Amino acid sequence: MVYIALLRGINVGGNNKIDMKLLRQTFERVGMNNVVTYINTGNIIFSNESLSKDELSMVLEEAIHNDFGLQIKVMVRSIDDVREIMNAIPDTWKNDKEMSSDVMFLWEEVDDASVLEHCVIKPNIDTVKYTPGAVLWSVDKKNITKSGKSKIIGTKVYKQMTVRNVNTARKIYELMQAQNER
Repeated sequence: MVYIALLRGINVGGNNKIDMKLLRQTFERVGMNNVVTYINTGNIIFSNESLSKDELSMVLEEAIHNDFGLQIKVMVRSIDDVREIMNAIPDTWKNDKEMSSDVMFLWEEVDDASVLEHCVIKPNIDTVKYTPGAVLWSVDKKNITKSGKSKIIGTKVYKQMTVRNVNTARKIYELMQAQNER
């Protein structure tokens, strides 16, 4: 099965620095196959046939702690999980000079439509929707300072998600599909 490991809070603002080549080696050392990293923010595509998603998360968190001395939360999603999220993103959403669109991948503890109750959603500015596994959020960049998106940072629910822009999320899925076709 093809998976993505989404690491929360690495290589951000000079904190929790992890070299992607070394991280790939860590994944391989603990039995992950076909390991590919994408950009420096903790996106690791790999395959594994023997462990569940929960087991994979535990093994990878422990390996990262052992190899890098960091307590990093690792979210593991299967290609099927990511496909469902990608199918929920409107085709018109992008992350560019005109639009800011994000996928807020959710840990199981908050993976429910009620997570939206913890979001400050500004009508006519923010377009927000829940899909199993994620909150999808888009706003025109001209309205970014009016958006409620930044209000989620620092909240309790924010600690239960890891965010990727839609361009990154789509590329991750593309890489997962390529690996799945091998």
